[in-house]
Amino acid sequence: MVASDGPGEAVKVCAVDEMASGDVRCVSVGDVRVAVFNLDGEFYALSDVCTHAEAHLSEGEVNVAERQVECPKHGALFDIVTGDALSKPAKVPAQTFTVRVEDGDVLVEGG
Repeated sequence: MVASDGPGEAVKVCAVDEMASGDVRCVSVGDVRVAVFNLDGEFYALSDVCTHAEAHLSEGEVNVAERQVECPKHGALFDIVTGDALSKPAKVPAQTFTVRVEDGDVLVEGG
């Protein structure tokens, strides 16, 4: 896990070529755990905590084709692109974060 000093800054996750499609990396932005996903070369980030039962989404099953992650605790599905909760028991969307690629590195921006 990579850490930053606080929100509002960009945190380097890794080099682009260090994450294959379907891979997930977890970073800390201030006090927030963020899961960064590679979906066929496009990078997205969600809060790493399921909004239902506080399990780590970075440990869940990723479906690249459907752009979803399944919570490992109770099976709730989240849209990786929008953060929307797609199935029960989760009802609240996961927070999304801006991800950008710069000079071959994947960066996530704090809130």
